[in-house]
Amino acid sequence: MSTFKKIAIALAVFLVVAGAALWWITRPVPALHTLEETSGTDPVLAEPAPQFFPTVGIAKPIGWGKDGAPTAADGLAVGRFAEGLDHPRVIYTMPNGDVLVTLTKAPPGEVAGGWLTNLVAGFLFSEAGAGGPSADQIVLLRDGDGDGVAEERHTLREGLSSPSGLAWHDGTLYVANHDAVLRFAYEEGATALTGEGEKIADLPPAGNHWMRNILINPEGTRLYVAVGSASNIGEGGMAIEEGRAAIHEINLETGSTRIFAAGLRNANGLAWNPWSGEMWTTVNERDMLGSDLVPDYMTNVPLGSHYGWPWVYYGDVVDERVKMGMPRFLTSYTRVPEYALGAHTAPLGMVFTQQGVRMGDAFARGAFIARHGSWNRFPPGGYDVVYVAFDERGNPTGKPVTVLESFLANDKETRGRPTWVAWDATGALLVSDDTAGIIWRVVNPLSEAGAAPQRNRGERLPPRRNLIGDPARAFEEPPADLMPGSF
Repeated sequence: MSTFKKIAIALAVFLVVAGAALWWITRPVPALHTLEETSGTDPVLAEPAPQFFPTVGIAKPIGWGKDGAPTAADGLAVGRFAEGLDHPRVIYTMPNGDVLVTLTKAPPGEVAGGWLTNLVAGFLFSEAGAGGPSADQIVLLRDGDGDGVAEERHTLREGLSSPSGLAWHDGTLYVANHDAVLRFAYEEGATALTGEGEKIADLPPAGNHWMRNILINPEGTRLYVAVGSASNIGEGGMAIEEGRAAIHEINLETGSTRIFAAGLRNANGLAWNPWSGEMWTTVNERDMLGSDLVPDYMTNVPLGSHYGWPWVYYGDVVDERVKMGMPRFLTSYTRVPEYALGAHTAPLGMVFTQQGVRMGDAFARGAFIARHGSWNRFPPGGYDVVYVAFDERGNPTGKPVTVLESFLANDKETRGRPTWVAWDATGALLVSDDTAGIIWRVVNPLSEAGAAPQRNRGERLPPRRNLIGDPARAFEEPPADLMPGSF
């Protein structure tokens, strides 16, 4: 046998072996648990399966066509409130019923994690329909005749920088770009947002998670800003994570800022729980531990709380991949999320039921969440809108109930991706579908307007007179002045 043939055979063998190895490390590793099992108040936490190359199972958007629509739950009707929008994300309804929408995509630039992470990220953005330049606009949609379709559309503002979060109070509109929060004088009904806008806070720019969603308190004195991490688990070092994976609080009267809560890898849908008055948020957890880890979640966010990122998840489960030193005693105060929303479902927008909603008795007291859809789970999960019931004390119960589904056409294609949710002036649920460029409207046409949620209130517990024994066991052996009947 000639030397040339030997080289050719050796090369062929090498290519076959290399191809087999590449297939092995890039093959999708299927989930062993259902989404239902990784959802709820007591989710299954599978054994971690660290990956060098992630399971990539993103569904490519193919659109809905002229008349297509997602399937709504029994009793609900779905229609197109607006279409032909350039990647709509956050929806915000003004008190007069005008609907503001940010048309936005990620800003240009690299993400943390090195060349492989950027290669995968670029592929994912392209396949998910999120590639290309951002429109950087806020549009106003108006349904003046109340027929469920916006007959007016105005470009309220251009020239922003990957805008997402919106909030309005008493003649002022707050806009969160990826790198700063601005405020503008804006009166209801105006069809243009003029003026330069005042920067009230700088934000850590871009990163792996670039959306900056905001929530204003009822008094209009505090603004809360969610800033996601720059990486999956801090692989680019913690210096670039300063101010990230956190919710910031801005004092609108003094301009001072502070970290309100931390350890939240990618918080998104900020909302006030109407029964408890607490802030709640949706959170996208870490990747590359397999199709079953880690469940994304929604949770309350007390002042000063920490949810563990990047060192731990779900209270005290240590992520062994993280090599940076863990803060001392972290697991003694890390909080456990209140409710899991399934591994890798990517929950984004969230709203609670409120006075006037028309979704029927089956959806009368709870939260609605847009699950944007997985990119690293097989089979794919999310790509839907779900409802989580809350009990009379303001706590989530049961499993997620589907409100809108069939965004997925099959395991490799999706018609759209639900992103954000908000109520319109008639009590219908609006859902932004960013890759399809549509705002869906969901309502129970036979439902009366719902009553206002009743805020839970009670007497405060009296202060402890002194510390006796182990404070951590105070409620196991309470002193006499805290026993029933003593106050």
